[in-house]
Amino acid sequence: MIKIGLISDTHAFLDEGVLNFLAPVNEIWHAGDIGNLHVLQRLEQEKPIRAVFGNIDDHQVRAACPEIQKFELEGVRVLMTHIGGYPGKYERSIYHVLRSYQPKLFISGHSHILKVIPDKKLNLLHINPGAAGNSGFHQVRTATRFVLEEGTIRDLEIWETPR
Repeated sequence: MIKIGLISDTHAFLDEGVLNFLAPVNEIWHAGDIGNLHVLQRLEQEKPIRAVFGNIDDHQVRAACPEIQKFELEGVRVLMTHIGGYPGKYERSIYHVLRSYQPKLFISGHSHILKVIPDKKLNLLHINPGAAGNSGFHQVRTATRFVLEEGTIRDLEIWETPR
């Protein structure tokens, strides 16, 4: 069993509220638009991190993070990228990766809108944790955490606070 904290779209902003929410997790995953290397380094001080770069990230963040992460953890195959869309409206370039890699969990950010959507056609769960930062149109900052255990995704929790 492993507990995951999932954030996205920090845009160089990281506060104690989201860090407190992430405190009980084993790993932190960041779905892009980190904002700067300082945020990535701060998260690495807390927990092991898996991250992808987003469209606003500079060359330093892009050098430290890939565009796409593919891995398996606790029997759950995971695909994470920043711009990926969601079930029924996947980005064209990522749809082919989804079809060939066949993850059980697909994570993306970019929209600043928290979404948890099962995709029955591709047999996966899509999670977009929304935006944990202050930049953008969103009115509420959000993050998620969940448990991976023996091929299952369970105990999803949501953190939200006014921007």
